[in-house]
Amino acid sequence: MSKVKTFLGYVWHIPFLKYVLVCAFGIAIVGFWGDNSLLSHFRHQREVVELEQQIGQYNQQTERDMKRIRELERNQKAIEKVARERYFMKTDDEDIFVLSEEVNEEEIED
Repeated sequence: MSKVKTFLGYVWHIPFLKYVLVCAFGIAIVGFWGDNSLLSHFRHQREVVELEQQIGQYNQQTERDMKRIRELERNQKAIEKVARERYFMKTDDEDIFVLSEEVNEEEIED
């Protein structure tokens, strides 16, 4: 500890060096510590870029959905297609067969 005190005492008596040390210490604090540091600034910039990419993806998804809605509003066949594919609806004179790829374990063992 006495070596540190001796060094600081020597440095403090050199007029120009103490200002350099205080400025370097201040820059270190501003650069690496606190909410407004350079490190947090770069971290926030990275988050902004990621969020802008998400906004772009959501805008594309919204455009696709709006096109789909417009198509459903204009075309009766599109409504029928959605009803048949998603909700397994049918007309009175047709039968629907749902095929699945699930395999019974009992059938495999026999």
